[in-house]
Amino acid sequence: MEAAAELAQRLRAAANERLAGQEPLLLVAAPLLALLAARAVHAAAADVADRGLRTVLITLAMAAVKLVPGVSGYIAAEKSKVVEKLQSGSASSKKNLRTELPAVGIPDRVIGDLQALKDKDVRWQGKCSGTVYMHLNDTMNSNCFVYIAGSESEGHFSLINKAYSMFSHTNPLHQDVFKSVAQLEAEVVAMTAALLGSKEKASGGQICGNMTSGGTESILLAVKTSRDYMQSKKGITKPEMIIAESAHSAYDKAAQYFNIKVRRVPVNKEFLADVKGFKRCINGNTIMMVGSAPGFPHGLIDPIEELGELASQYGICLHVDLCLGGFVLPFARKLGYPIPPFDFSVKGVTSISTDVHKYGLAPKGTSTVLYRNHAIRKHQFVAVTEWTGGLYISPTMAGSRPGGLVAGAWAAMMSLGLNGYLESTGKIMEVSKKIQKGIDDISGLFVIGKPDMTVVAFGSDAVDIFEVNDIMSSKGWHLNALQRPNSLHICVTLQHTAIYEEFLKDLEDSVDTVKANPGPISGGMAPIYGAAGKMPDRGTVKELLVEFMDSSC
Repeated sequence: MEAAAELAQRLRAAANERLAGQEPLLLVAAPLLALLAARAVHAAAADVADRGLRTVLITLAMAAVKLVPGVSGYIAAEKSKVVEKLQSGSASSKKNLRTELPAVGIPDRVIGDLQALKDKDVRWQGKCSGTVYMHLNDTMNSNCFVYIAGSESEGHFSLINKAYSMFSHTNPLHQDVFKSVAQLEAEVVAMTAALLGSKEKASGGQICGNMTSGGTESILLAVKTSRDYMQSKKGITKPEMIIAESAHSAYDKAAQYFNIKVRRVPVNKEFLADVKGFKRCINGNTIMMVGSAPGFPHGLIDPIEELGELASQYGICLHVDLCLGGFVLPFARKLGYPIPPFDFSVKGVTSISTDVHKYGLAPKGTSTVLYRNHAIRKHQFVAVTEWTGGLYISPTMAGSRPGGLVAGAWAAMMSLGLNGYLESTGKIMEVSKKIQKGIDDISGLFVIGKPDMTVVAFGSDAVDIFEVNDIMSSKGWHLNALQRPNSLHICVTLQHTAIYEEFLKDLEDSVDTVKANPGPISGGMAPIYGAAGKMPDRGTVKELLVEFMDSSC
């Protein structure tokens, strides 16, 4: 003990003697600088771990290049040219915008003016891919929005329009006044939950949820709820979620809104979520994982059972994105199609989002978010006790909501019934398989993965697939352009069941045209898509998207 004390005294004396000639300011500053340097190194290492060394180096290189006189201005000018190109199909619609109320009301002209505007929209009947997402613009990446066959003035369209009109004045926020809408919403949620395993013993018998304005809101709520639930359960204050690179962009939106770190895992060789990759990303801050059934890009169902086992093992949430498949997969399974497990019957699944306004054939703006039990869902709500306006509680992101949409969704589900959904699912699944086989038979094209549902994605090893897309657009078809790999997809709806042969013929002719005359067509978007896909600096691509959106809305 005495030897140790003596050694410590000698070391202290040696240190004091060595530092005696140094400036006091330096002695104070050195440890602080060392701490700052250590923090900088730690931050850089974390950035490399998150984004990869190549991405970090490219970002730094681009930042340095932009410091060169004239370079930044040149890049800005080139971005402006691209934005103008992207706006070419929609710029004219903004030239004559009304900016003030009419001095005198024009009730006799309103409907006529609305019809005149509507007549200028893209003709969506038949040739539009089913899902609606605005990726850049209607020319470059168009997805139409109608899953329902027929005319807007008759049949199913007419029914849900009448239902909406009956309840257009109602607001589910005021349940004490509009008790009818509250009942309709509860029934839509319960019927949807029954399709997704709520009647199964494995579900626990407590499935609950709410209606939302669409898939994105359902996803936002599921992520927010998972974050708050895991904070209360594990005390996590720096939340992270794990998603496949094929997961919908709404999860990135949720991460930005709710300050959650995204760990993005590349898909495996089958273009599915890589379970081993997910497992490597799990740490003490992980709040949730996401599986898609199916994924929007390629129509493939992630291994939900394996992800569920992983979620159960580590005690984290698992959200299943059924926005696209919720009103197809249950019926396809009943029809005998080999559908892997995807719902609340899978242990570990804590929440599900599914859209009624897609294959549920309800009016646009209707989706549901479901939870395994009430203990989880309670973290979705916002309660305010200190407002001078009184006590406030709201279940979803919106306060006031359109009761007409709730009524339209209820009307759609009740009108179609189990038999109606089985019939429509049988038709679109059959046509999807025919389209898949037809694409496989076209020389130079290949189908990506093994589609489980009604989305068929395809690429080419012989031609520029984006040039093919431009030719198809000139024929009236509106497909969705994808990246990694460069490809297109069609989301098959009832609109396509009568014209799928025309689609396959036009597609084959378009491939032959590009083979015979390779190169972009005048006004086509292939060069922009090709350049965006190859551009290593994704920051510049992001800036381009922001510039486009800022000038478009």
